[in-house]
Amino acid sequence: MNGYLKRILNARVYDVAIETPLEVAPNLSARTGNTILLKREDMQPVFSFKLRGAYNKMAQLTPEQLKRGVITASAGNHAQGVALSAHKMGCRAIIVMPTTTPAVKIEAVKHFGQRSVEIVLHGDSYNDAYDHALELEKKNQLTFVHPFDDPDVIAGQGTIGMEILRQRSGPIHAIFCAIGGGGLIAGVAAYVKQLRPDIKIIGVQSVDSDAMYQSMQAGRRVQLTDVGLFADGTAVKLAGEETLRICQKYVDEIVLVNTDAVCAAIKDVFQDTRSILEPSGALAVAGAKLYAAREGIKNEALVTVCSGANMNFDRLRFVAERAEIGEKRESILAVTIPETPGSFRKFCTLLGRRNITEFNYRFANPKAAQVFVGIQVKNEAESTELVEKLQSHKLPTLDLSDNEMAKLHLRHLVGGHAPEVKDEILFRFEFPERPGALMQFLNSMNHSWNISLFHYRNHGADYGRVLVGMQVPDHDKQAFTEFLNTLGYRYWDETDNPAYRLFLG
Repeated sequence: MNGYLKRILNARVYDVAIETPLEVAPNLSARTGNTILLKREDMQPVFSFKLRGAYNKMAQLTPEQLKRGVITASAGNHAQGVALSAHKMGCRAIIVMPTTTPAVKIEAVKHFGQRSVEIVLHGDSYNDAYDHALELEKKNQLTFVHPFDDPDVIAGQGTIGMEILRQRSGPIHAIFCAIGGGGLIAGVAAYVKQLRPDIKIIGVQSVDSDAMYQSMQAGRRVQLTDVGLFADGTAVKLAGEETLRICQKYVDEIVLVNTDAVCAAIKDVFQDTRSILEPSGALAVAGAKLYAAREGIKNEALVTVCSGANMNFDRLRFVAERAEIGEKRESILAVTIPETPGSFRKFCTLLGRRNITEFNYRFANPKAAQVFVGIQVKNEAESTELVEKLQSHKLPTLDLSDNEMAKLHLRHLVGGHAPEVKDEILFRFEFPERPGALMQFLNSMNHSWNISLFHYRNHGADYGRVLVGMQVPDHDKQAFTEFLNTLGYRYWDETDNPAYRLFLG
C-alpha cells in the first residue's frame, strides 16, 4: 500500500482536473445534527471525478501506445474523462458505452472528444460494453484504459482523499464514497487509511447494484445477473479484482440505499447548493444520512464525495416525485370512505391543513369509495399519526408509501368506467396553487352533489389542476351554473370529451 501512497502523491491529474471544494451542507447538517461536508467532484470539467483516473492512466502511457490509440468501456462518466484526455494528448480513442447510457453523457463524450473519439454503443450494461471493448482492443491493437480496476486509475481517484485531508484538518468521523467497480473508494481508502486510520471509509451502493457488497460478504468477486439502471454510473455487475483487494483491507463497511433515498439525497444537495447531482453522484449523501440515523451519531463530521452531475433532464420529474417519499415527507394512503354525500368533504377536513399532493378517486360501488391520496407530512411519525386518526374515525386506511407498485403504476391507473353513475358531468378546474386552495374549492360546492370522480396532482406549478366528476340532476343545473360563475376559477366542460367517454364514462 506504500506503493499506492507514492502513486497518488505523484499522480498527474491537475493538467485537466481541478481541486474541488469541500463545502458544508448547512440545511442537511442541521437536520442530521452532524456536519455534512460535500466534496464537490460534480464541479470537474466533465462534471465527474472520473477525469482524474482516466488522465493519470493515459499520462503514464508510452508515446508508442498513445500513437496506436486507446479504448475503454464506460457507463458515461469515465468515457468523458477519456475523451477529454484523448483530445488533450492528441490521441485516438474508441469508447464503448451501453445502449442505456443517458443521452447527456453521450453528447458530452462527443463534445469533449471532438474529432479524437469514436463512440460505439453496445449492450445493456457496463459489463456488456466491457466485453465488447476487449474484443475491439485485440482487433485494433489499442491500449485499454480501465474505468476502475487499474493501479494508475485508482491512484488518480486517490487524489480526492489527498485533497480531503488537506482541506479538513479537524476530526472526520467517516468518508462516504459511491461504489460501482470500486476505483473511487479504493483510491480514497488507500490514501486516507495510510495517514488517518481513525477515519472510517464507508462505501455506498444501490440495493439493486451491490456487486462489491456481495463480494465483500463472500470474500471473493461475485458477479450479478442483473443490475438496476437508475444509478447508471454505478451499475456494475462485477467489482474489480484490485479494487476488491483494497476494499477488503481498508473499507470499514458498505451501506445499501434504495431509489427513494437517492432521490431524497439529490433534493438535499440541491437545496444546499442549487446543483443537481446524478443518482450515482448522490449515493454517498444518501448513505451518510442512513448511517447517521442508524448509528444515532451527533456532532460528527461526515464527508460525502458528490461524484457526478451528468443527469438527464427528463429524469428530474421522477426524482422530484420520489424525493418526498424517500425523505418520509409524503405519505401515500389508500382510504375507504362511505359512498354518501358529504363524506368526501369530511375526509378532507380530517386531513387538516396538510398539503395534499395527489388525489385520485373513481366511483366503484354504491356503498364504499376508495381514495388514493398523497399528503405532505413532516416525518414518518406524523404519517403514522395521520393513519391512526383516520382509522379512529372509522375510515379504513392503508399506508402505501413503501409499496413500489402503488408508487410506480397504481397512482396512474386509478379510475375506469362507472356505468351505474347517473347524471354525471365532468369538469376541469384550474386554481392558484397555494395551501388550502383545494379545501376552499371543495367547501364552495353544493354538498348534495355527489362527487363520482376526482383527480388532482400537485406538480409544483403556479396553478393546480383538478378533474371532477359530479352527479348533478337536471333540476340542479341552474344552481350548478351559478356555482361556476361565483367560484372565480377557470373551468372547462369535459362531459363530451371523447377521451372521457372511452375510458371513464
